[in-house]
This record gives sequence, structure tokens and C-alpha cells, in this order.
Amino acid sequence: MSDILMPKATAVWLVDNTSLSFEQIADFCGLHPLEVRGIADGDVARDIRGVDPVTGGQLTREELDKAQANENYRMKAIVSRHAELLKSAKPAPKYTPVSRRQDRPDAIAWFVRNHPEVADAQIAKLLGTTKSTIESVRNRTHWNSANIKPVDPVTLGLVGQLVLDEVVKKAADKKAKDDLKNGGGTIQAVVEEAEPEFIPEARERPSAEPTAESVFGKRD
Repeated sequence: MSDILMPKATAVWLVDNTSLSFEQIADFCGLHPLEVRGIADGDVARDIRGVDPVTGGQLTREELDKAQANENYRMKAIVSRHAELLKSAKPAPKYTPVSRRQDRPDAIAWFVRNHPEVADAQIAKLLGTTKSTIESVRNRTHWNSANIKPVDPVTLGLVGQLVLDEVVKKAADKKAKDDLKNGGGTIQAVVEEAEPEFIPEARERPSAEPTAESVFGKRD
């Protein structure tokens, strides 16, 4: 993809003001050579006014001269600051095939029942749905609530197992930290009952001290 801001207008100027080949202009502007030929013949971009890429800061005069001297040379454009600003910094929204969009409420119901710790924003991003739809499924105000049943989004083909595991793990870790911060994770010490001190059993003592008579017997 070309970084030229106005490729056709630039091609018009290069066709009218340089001796570059159609292939060189097409390569620089990101167009097809036949499209450039159509510009030269007046069949394409007839009402477009040419834009000078040199004065516009997208091409140096040295690059243009090199290309005009050698038809095999391909010009390198100066990356435009404006082109960088026009690029979207946000990733493209998740696209769900039409054939599977009807399955999203089932996947939402699965999250609501099995993983309430996962935030609505995470579910919306993962399934390509909206927070209002999630809320309607949770409150059973969805227009098709009677037919919604919890189904694993991996089974439905809406998300991969590894991605799902990562989202669930992050949500569980966050919940554990929040519980600990709110005092729900206080660990109570268990005091074990002390064992009684071991005392050896007392030996039985004879009821009376032995006498000579009891030892040697009574004499007549």
C-alpha cells in the first residue's frame, strides 16, 4: 500500500510533467500500470488536478532525477507526517460472520453463568458485541431470551481456547486482588489445641511395709 496521500492526483502530475515510465509512476503511487496508462490517455482521472509530490514533501528532486535517468529505478517516497497521523491507532473491530452472530447471546449467557468475574467490557471485546446486549441477556430482557442457552464460545467458534483461558485467568486474578484489598482474603490463624503433658503412671505401692514375720514365716 502506497503512503502517497493523493495517489491519482500525484500520478496525473507525474504523467504531465516527467518522462517517467508508467511502471515507475504506478509503483510510486500504488496504482496499476494500466491505470496510469488510462490517466495518460485521458480515460482515467480526467477531472483530477495534478499534485506535485516534490513541493508536497513526498518526493525529493534527487529521487525524481534518478528515476528519469534510469527507467528501472524505483523512487522511494518520503514518509508523510500527515499520512502517519491519518493512520488509525486503534485495531479494527472484531468481525463476527453473519452466520455466527445469532450464537453470541448463547456465549454471553455462558459467561454470565460460569464466569461472572469477567467484566462486560471484556466480553464485548472478545465476542464483538455490545454492553447493552450483555445486559439484556443477563436480565433476560433480550428479545430471544426464551431460546438462549449457555454455550461455550469456543464450541461456537467465536473465540479460541487459548484466548478464552487468558481472559478468564486475568479476570480471576483481578477478582482475587480486589477481594484481598477489601479484606475478604484475610487468613485466620488456626490455633491447635495443646496436647496434655505426659505424666508417667504411678507404680502401685504395697499396702504395708514387709515384716520379718511375713518374710520368714511365723515360728512356733
